[in-house]
Amino acid sequence: MNIENIEAFVYVIHYGSFNKASEVLFLSQPSVTARIQSLERELDCQLFDRIGKQIHLTDDGRKFLPYAQQLLQTFQKSKIHLKQKKALPNELRIGCTVSVSNYMMPAIIPKMKHKYPEINFKLTTGITDDLVNKVLNRDVDISFVRGITHPSLLSAKFYEDPIRLYVYEGHPFIGKENLTIQDIGRQALIFFECGSLDWMRIHRVFENLKESPNIQIQTDNSETAKKLVLQQAGIAFLPGLSVSQEVKDNKLFPIDFPETAGIALQTNLITLTGENTLFFNSMLDICKGLWGRTKG
Repeated sequence: MNIENIEAFVYVIHYGSFNKASEVLFLSQPSVTARIQSLERELDCQLFDRIGKQIHLTDDGRKFLPYAQQLLQTFQKSKIHLKQKKALPNELRIGCTVSVSNYMMPAIIPKMKHKYPEINFKLTTGITDDLVNKVLNRDVDISFVRGITHPSLLSAKFYEDPIRLYVYEGHPFIGKENLTIQDIGRQALIFFECGSLDWMRIHRVFENLKESPNIQIQTDNSETAKKLVLQQAGIAFLPGLSVSQEVKDNKLFPIDFPETAGIALQTNLITLTGENTLFFNSMLDICKGLWGRTKG
């Protein structure tokens, strides 16, 4: 069945006349009439009653109309989809910090792959400064970094992950109230450093202590810090995403106290201004779908 004949039929109904339909379709009126007649032959029925200059749908025309509209809409959507597909790259290069790579990308990438099945994804991990430069130099298309602003970059808050103190099963802090900074400073501490201002706030919590905090191990990898806590080598301040499963399994326990309330690790999504906006917005939508909304 010729889609152009169906298009002519729908347009005649929508505009109420063969003449107006022909103007919109940039055709002569005899051409529109010919298309309708061809469609009627294909369907072996009459679609319009013609009384002078007035046209009215026949019973068969009314029955066929919803199918014609659906066929035309499906065809138009397919054209749009194909145009978008041609405009999409073969590969999307994504930069991300190690924590995003470990704890967020395994949930994000399958959803992006479902939405863009023809696209391959290449992930690169690094620190924020390096990732920003990679975006600016077009070495990656889109990146997850710590909170930054730059005149050449489109940036949006993607996720805000609370930083809390976590202890292992059986630790004496569990269930204890009125803990002080002095109490925490005397414990064997494992410090996860990620180079952001958020961690400077953690350091400042201990500034007024007479004795320096008992930091026994320092690491730049949250997985290492977490596993050391699980091995009872000490306790640590960690972002919530990195320990979510261990908290569910009652292997690690968060300890809250006023001095660290509101400290969080902010992740921003960035790309060059005016570029990759389709993927940028898709990523933000996926975050809302996975975690309810962008945190913070």
